[in-house]
Amino acid sequence: MYENILETIGNTPLVKINKLNPNKNVTIYAKIEGFNPTGSIKDRIALKMIEQAEAEGNLTKDKTIIEPTSGNTGIALAMIACIKGYKVEIVMSKAVSIERRKMIKAFGTKVTLTDAELGTDGAINKARELVNKYPDKYFMPDQFSNVYNKLTHYKTTAEEILKELDGSINYFVSSVGTSGTIMGVGKALKEKYPDIKIVEAHPVKGHYIQ
Repeated sequence: MYENILETIGNTPLVKINKLNPNKNVTIYAKIEGFNPTGSIKDRIALKMIEQAEAEGNLTKDKTIIEPTSGNTGIALAMIACIKGYKVEIVMSKAVSIERRKMIKAFGTKVTLTDAELGTDGAINKARELVNKYPDKYFMPDQFSNVYNKLTHYKTTAEEILKELDGSINYFVSSVGTSGTIMGVGKALKEKYPDIKIVEAHPVKGHYIQ
């Protein structure tokens, strides 16, 4: 039994891929991060960044959590902050889907939109501008530079994978946004299996986060 929904974050299942595997001589497993409360891996880092900020005294109830995001981290922060009793302002591009905006607003979170043409880069710049202008009002976890982004995956996601898989792992494949997952998990797997290949799936668009 869990005390609240936050305790269900992480420890997601590792599932063998059968029908979608084109090469039966290869075994493929998928880490089902969609089993996290808001449906994404970002729940892990959102919780850790908030808890770490609380422990270090950087986040107090009189501050508003502000974060630029393309969606999933914003949804995760909105959910976690709602449970913990914090105000949240999510800054995102107008190009982000209406569905994601609605999910964030459903937790009582304020959404500030930036020009679609600027993408997530524009949201990042706007959030940093607000923090610089009102430093006493805002706390920004800053998933793009927060060391606990990759450390969370190094200490939890990777450990879960290593615990469940016996024998050698030859490849680890991950999409990349902030790169926290691939850096954290990749580092831990490399320490265990030095010859492992880390494969990044990256969007074509030129923005550094898109």
